[in-house]
Amino acid sequence: MSMPFYVAPEQMMKDRADFARKGISRGRALVALQYLDGVAIVAENPSNTLRKVSEIYDRIAFAGVGKYNEFDQLRVAGVRAADLKGYQFSRDDVDARSLANQYAQIIGQIFTHEVKPLEVEILVAEVGRIDSGDQLFHILYDGTVIDEHRFSVLGGDADAIQGRLASLYQDGVDLRGAVRIGVEALSGSLTGLAVNDLEVATLNRNHQRRCFNRVSDDLVASFLA
Repeated sequence: MSMPFYVAPEQMMKDRADFARKGISRGRALVALQYLDGVAIVAENPSNTLRKVSEIYDRIAFAGVGKYNEFDQLRVAGVRAADLKGYQFSRDDVDARSLANQYAQIIGQIFTHEVKPLEVEILVAEVGRIDSGDQLFHILYDGTVIDEHRFSVLGGDADAIQGRLASLYQDGVDLRGAVRIGVEALSGSLTGLAVNDLEVATLNRNHQRRCFNRVSDDLVASFLA
């Protein structure tokens, strides 16, 4: 009887992490940042049909980078979980923190026990009644949850984008300023990305119930003019 091939657990985890990071880095990046009226999400996405940013619930948004089919399955699972909790209890009981924890458990379980990890990073964002209530939860490919403040960067050349965003970001900017900062952080300049290559959405705290809103290409073009 032949002996099974042995791989040290440390090496196995390292190989899985390297595999997931390479897949994610090949994708296009997105940034989320707080602005005066809520949270703005600016993503590099040339597709008009495959969305990287979506609504999860009244005040909660989802964004993903990496393999589309994998993070879209997570989006659907989040919508179902939020709808079920809101129906069984109250709409006010649905929050980004619990959703982020559920996502972390799912992604972490797959990373640890499956042959291939998910090649995704996701963001769960919630807009509060006041700006101090805004929440940004960044979930990594291994299930690690990072509670971000002010802004978050997912995918692509994240380190370079993070550096540009840190130098550009200002507290209390309006939506126009937030979009301009997001685009410049993603591309290095305001003219580096065409409007058709962008997907922009917001969570606006001034809306009564459903806070998620997609920003039209025409409005984005006026912001960048």
